[in-house]
Amino acid sequence: MKPPIDSRQLHAFLILARTGSFTQTARELFLTQSAVSHSIKSLETDMGCRLFDRVGKTVMLTQAGEQLLPHAERILREMETARGGMNGLRQWGSNRLRVGAPAPLGDALLPAVLAEVRRREPRTLLRTEVTDESNPIDLLEERRVDLVLGPAGKPDERFATEPLFSEEFVLAVLPDHPWARLSAAPLDAIGPQPVIVPGLQTVTWRYIDDFFRADQISLNVQGEAGTPAQAIALARHGLGAALVPSWAVTVDPGSPKLVPVYLGKRRLRIAWVITFWRGRRLTLPESHFIEIARAEIARMIGEAAPTKRARAAH
Repeated sequence: MKPPIDSRQLHAFLILARTGSFTQTARELFLTQSAVSHSIKSLETDMGCRLFDRVGKTVMLTQAGEQLLPHAERILREMETARGGMNGLRQWGSNRLRVGAPAPLGDALLPAVLAEVRRREPRTLLRTEVTDESNPIDLLEERRVDLVLGPAGKPDERFATEPLFSEEFVLAVLPDHPWARLSAAPLDAIGPQPVIVPGLQTVTWRYIDDFFRADQISLNVQGEAGTPAQAIALARHGLGAALVPSWAVTVDPGSPKLVPVYLGKRRLRIAWVITFWRGRRLTLPESHFIEIARAEIARMIGEAAPTKRARAAH
């Protein structure tokens, strides 16, 4: 395998292609013309073909040179991007915070939490990935983030988790709905009931669908909603019962006030966790992020932050 192309030779190649002049290229690179000529000749030897033709006092790209040009531009652009990333770390400090989350939770939670992290750790480089993918763990596996928010799944020895919060899903119905006075919806009647659900491509829907399939219930989905507030708004207009977290009904300020109806004895609960690679020590900004996220969620849903006993139960 041949060694990588010399980036200094590629740089000289790009400038010469742009200027058509060894004199101007040497001036821009602060080199002698002979040094530029030697660099181009070495690159041509490495490529095994001539890259420039002399036309009078100027030079022009050969067909091979034209083919190399976009590759050279892309290579140097990527190298500049890599340098910029390192400069960013030097500018902000030695720590970074890369967090991923499903879109509804990420949109609601991340801005306030990251702002507080930045207040505490002003020299931290922040990056977020908000995704609609059904498996947010993909963000970790692809090394795009270091922490990911998502529902607790099957144990995976590769990853460690920190509990975040737990939420119970209910059917939010209008006050005149036949179920509004019931303590729990009758399971045998849920299937035909028109419902508004989270997006069918989201990780939340995957858990909901598994829950009902365990009782051989196929939901009569009348619409998808990006957020609990959107689902509640659709339910308020009579399009169906909204399948939403119970806290969303509690904090909803709209009118008419919807009534939460629980889903039988099994109840539909989703425990959300923060997942990261096992064995990797959390940085200070990451530890702050977990602490702040718990407090922000407690504020959002009007519940106390999880106790140590509740965390152990998860």
